[in-house]
Amino acid sequence: MDHISDDAAVMHHSGAPGAPDTRLSRRVSSWALRSSPGGAAGAPGAADPRAPDGDTLGAHAARQVLRLCEAAGLSGTDSAGYARTLLTVLGPAAERPLHLPPPDESFLSDDHTPVEFSLSFVPDGEPTLRVLLEPGYGAGSLAQNGRTGLRVVREMARRWGFDTTRLDGLEDLFFPPDPQGPLALWCALELLPGGVPRVKVYLNPAASGQERSAETVREALRRLGHRKAFASLPEGDRHLFFALDLGDWEEPRVKVYLAHHDLSAAEAAGLSRVDGGSGRPQVRRFFRTAAGHGADPYGLDADGLDGNGNGNGPDLRLDRRPVQSCHAFTETASGRPSGFTLYVPVRDYARHDGEALDRAVAVLGRHGMDTGPLLRSLAAVTSRPLEDGVGLIAYLGLAHQQGRPPRVTAYISSEAYAVRPPAAAPAARPEAVR
Repeated sequence: MDHISDDAAVMHHSGAPGAPDTRLSRRVSSWALRSSPGGAAGAPGAADPRAPDGDTLGAHAARQVLRLCEAAGLSGTDSAGYARTLLTVLGPAAERPLHLPPPDESFLSDDHTPVEFSLSFVPDGEPTLRVLLEPGYGAGSLAQNGRTGLRVVREMARRWGFDTTRLDGLEDLFFPPDPQGPLALWCALELLPGGVPRVKVYLNPAASGQERSAETVREALRRLGHRKAFASLPEGDRHLFFALDLGDWEEPRVKVYLAHHDLSAAEAAGLSRVDGGSGRPQVRRFFRTAAGHGADPYGLDADGLDGNGNGNGPDLRLDRRPVQSCHAFTETASGRPSGFTLYVPVRDYARHDGEALDRAVAVLGRHGMDTGPLLRSLAAVTSRPLEDGVGLIAYLGLAHQQGRPPRVTAYISSEAYAVRPPAAAPAARPEAVR
């Protein structure tokens, strides 16, 4: 395993004893951020007479966004603008005090926080900061959740001047009168310099029932012109998400996510349907590193893989939370995907976040990516010792896109409501798919 920096070691062991606390000491008032729609917010520590007496979901998440934007090198104006956007997307839920239990059992995170952050890394470049949000959180019903999400996305489209025609054409498929499943609509924002994010939406293939999810995905692809795409997908245990890029994307993608239970590294490496094989040895090595199959407690060497990504031990299966795959489609003629991503739920295969960070650092280092932004981002989100919980780093993802270098993404939990306790040993735990 690659050696981590002194900064990472401090994060592992610093902090006062006692119950883990993810709340950062500098408060941010969501009211203060909303009060100046055209300009930057005041200093995070500044008093504001309109601030709520207790910490709120919005204040907690906005505080994290401000610090993450700073860690990612965004300007103060952009940072404040994105914090205001987050508060607007969360709507009334932003003002809900955190001492109250979550109003919904959001599928977006383990503790039901409707916010997740991620950093997307490329070699020799700055990572991109993203935030995933559930606009309809706390709406009272799944149907109302979806209607709220659609309204918020359309308001974004008017504000930033992008088209929602592709999403509008799928409304009857993903927003039936009596929807089923764990989600209605999620929205992801890529926080770019200049204050205008790239927007993605995530929809639920099981909205009309799990048994109809494949049919829903097939019809959605057909309507978007990808008539041959469904046949290109690998087998999976179920369809998780159907996603669309909206707005200013160089090549807008349609993406299909699948869950894969009891997957091995060799099987993971064979999931890609991108022409050219999409780096099978890299996928296999990534899988084993992220899952901890290259180090204790599995009895393997720290980096005991040959040039083909094969290990010196058994090809173990991930039998708790399933691995996810994503195939991205950009052109309609061939039916072949142009991108493939594998997501390993590292939090279910690590004892604590210190282990998860070690694995993330090893993956980034192997791909020639700077680990500093990840360390700064974890410090921006929480002050708790990493050994005090498992789930701050939720997923690690490896993406291959035709004509581009591999991309690694680390998904970071907000932990607004709870910290998942560390695991005493790597024994199987009940599945809880996000």
